[in-house]
Amino acid sequence: MKKSYLALIAAVIISVAGVGTYRHNSSEDAPVNLSGEETLSVHYIDVGQGDSEFIRFPDGRNMLIDAGTSKAGEELLSYLDSQKVQRIDYLIATHPHADHIGSMSDVVKKYDIGEIYMPKAAATTKTYENLLTEIDKKGLSINTARANVDIINENGLSAIILAPNSQSYEDLNNYSAVVKLVYGNNSFLFTGDAEDISENEMLSAYADLKSDILKIGHHGSHSSTTDAFLDAVSPAAAIISCGKDNSYGHPHTETLNALSKRNITVYRTDQDGSIVLDCDGKTIQKR
Repeated sequence: MKKSYLALIAAVIISVAGVGTYRHNSSEDAPVNLSGEETLSVHYIDVGQGDSEFIRFPDGRNMLIDAGTSKAGEELLSYLDSQKVQRIDYLIATHPHADHIGSMSDVVKKYDIGEIYMPKAAATTKTYENLLTEIDKKGLSINTARANVDIINENGLSAIILAPNSQSYEDLNNYSAVVKLVYGNNSFLFTGDAEDISENEMLSAYADLKSDILKIGHHGSHSSTTDAFLDAVSPAAAIISCGKDNSYGHPHTETLNALSKRNITVYRTDQDGSIVLDCDGKTIQKR
């Protein structure tokens, strides 16, 4: 999608409050009782052909969802260091593919780790074994990532796992832990590599998937982001994490067309680098 066209789309939905600002479009405001600095930041880190999202909560707690490939390890750790990270309070491995957990063993080794969430989906790769080894070395336990698990459930702030909803899948992608983060009146959806099977299960299981920001599943592949799922989430903006000139052709044309058809603003790590969104519980603004 051409940048000039993206700018045109963005102009339609961006409020006068500032460039890249998104407001919750509900007619009723949810009660907000927030403390501390009252700013939550979400970082979609450019790790090439992979996924990694860093979230800093208003009280200083940190969450990391995925950790890119092993090749991206040095860059990822450097990015986290630049954010003065010393502890990851919530570490989520969406599923055991190397482009999502490749550098997670380095993260576990370097930082103080709180709670770890992983789906019950094993892999025989060295990358997966290294991660389990580092977790074991620190004496950490693993919480099972599955539907309806509350990671955080506080007044004005919640993070709940919406998927996986089944016990087994043929494709590891559908084991992906899907996390919905809600802060005040704003919401973010992180989908890992969840494909159409998982999306359909979520559509059946949840009456409300609406989210302001959608991290597009499987790097923008046509195997994810079905019309029904996209309509249910109805985001103002979408983030696609993929590598420049990657061999998979991500993001696929079908996905870009579906987003364009709905006038959804698109940001891509292969074009925009790392993307940071700041949220005060009422608006979301791109840095």
